[in-house]
Amino acid sequence: MQSPDVPPPSLYAAREPIFPRRVKGTFRSLKWALMGLMLAIYYVTPWLRWDRGPSLPDQAVLVDLAHRRFFFFMIEIWPYEFYFVAGLLIMAGLGLFLFTSAAGRVWCGYACPQTVWTDLYILVERWIEGDRNARLRLHRQAWDLEKARKRLLKWAVWLLIGLATGGAWVFYFTDAPTLAANLIQGTAHPVAYTTMAILTATTFVFGGFAREQICIYACPWPRIQAAMVDEDTLTIGYRDWRGEPRGKASVEGHGDCIDCMACVNVCPMGIDIRDGQQMACITCGLCIDACNDVMAKIDKPLNLISYMALTDEVRERAGAAPKSIWSHVFRPRTMLYAVLWAGIGVALVAALFLRASIDVNVTPLRNPLFVTLSDGAIRNTYELRLRNKHGEDRWFTFAATSDAAFGLALEGAAGLKVLVPANETKTQRLFVTAAAGSSAAQAARTDLRFWVQDLGTQANPSNDRVHYDSVFNGRGDIEGKAE
Repeated sequence: MQSPDVPPPSLYAAREPIFPRRVKGTFRSLKWALMGLMLAIYYVTPWLRWDRGPSLPDQAVLVDLAHRRFFFFMIEIWPYEFYFVAGLLIMAGLGLFLFTSAAGRVWCGYACPQTVWTDLYILVERWIEGDRNARLRLHRQAWDLEKARKRLLKWAVWLLIGLATGGAWVFYFTDAPTLAANLIQGTAHPVAYTTMAILTATTFVFGGFAREQICIYACPWPRIQAAMVDEDTLTIGYRDWRGEPRGKASVEGHGDCIDCMACVNVCPMGIDIRDGQQMACITCGLCIDACNDVMAKIDKPLNLISYMALTDEVRERAGAAPKSIWSHVFRPRTMLYAVLWAGIGVALVAALFLRASIDVNVTPLRNPLFVTLSDGAIRNTYELRLRNKHGEDRWFTFAATSDAAFGLALEGAAGLKVLVPANETKTQRLFVTAAAGSSAAQAARTDLRFWVQDLGTQANPSNDRVHYDSVFNGRGDIEGKAE
């Protein structure tokens, strides 16, 4: 029996910091290239310019929350066109399914923001503190002037990266040069400073300290990916039938693995891939580079660790050649994801180019359904919402077609023309009147089609025309109920 004076053993294991060793190779070079490309896109994109005319912003990519619009180069998305954004999100999800089913967690290993910024932070750490062994020694040594200097310098650079990350994010929501000047002068909106502070802090903590813990504990994808992979999915694996038993290469009977721990020392997740596939593995391929480097030095065949599928393992254990990469990539599951992904993309592109330049919405006012005028005529009121998607003010004119005769009048306007400001939505009331005793006045409902034509400007005349179908409410409903 345990003594009451002895505290029970802790069930919590403290985190062991991971200090990945530098490695060179194909996959490390690929990660550097993708990291540079994605960081460049993220930081540079808000500063790209795109000429849209005098009354529109000239920022190429802009989420204009103030005017409720999204600009992407030549494309302009309005709030009611949110289905474009929804379609892109669905495509992103299907793309993630596609890549995971084909090659495991390649998104996590190469393109996930957590991976990209963690790689950047580790690069800074290596520049300042040295490679793995030097960082281990610094971690274990007591605090002194050298340790304090290196840590403070590292943290300062990390904070600058986090600040640049938060700053780049807010630049996507307003004009970047203007906001940059306002931020420096201290006149920017408090929301901008708050957003930058939050993103700076999260980037600093997630990339500098949490690192692999975000992937293991916070991210749900490691648990979801099991539903996306099968026995033909390419993942990183260790050929134990070739590498075991481990030991010195000079000893007869030992496998190719010399137990040098190179694959473990370069892993940013701190796992040993020789123990089998694990949830924490992000399939970044650094262990492949490290192992191939060692195999080349001891004159052994490469790819003791490599991308492989479970079906390849069975074939190789039996002495057969593995399947080709393309047979793993192109199979029913991946083809289904690819077809769905491409289909949604084609539909979005078609919807983008087929959308009308004029958008009108007609809403009949229901309270009351109609008004009886002094001469016995019946009048319905409709609320029109006109969207002018052009970068200049436009005149719009109205007409209506039906089997019955109607009179039209715009509230507060002479004639049937109204001016809609550039890139704005205008609400306008339209009165439609049926003469007393007419078929439309006596019927319960009469089909009615409204026509809206864009007259353009003197310099740029237009004949664009759209229609909207509605109904005219007459006295028929009331008379039928009275009977």
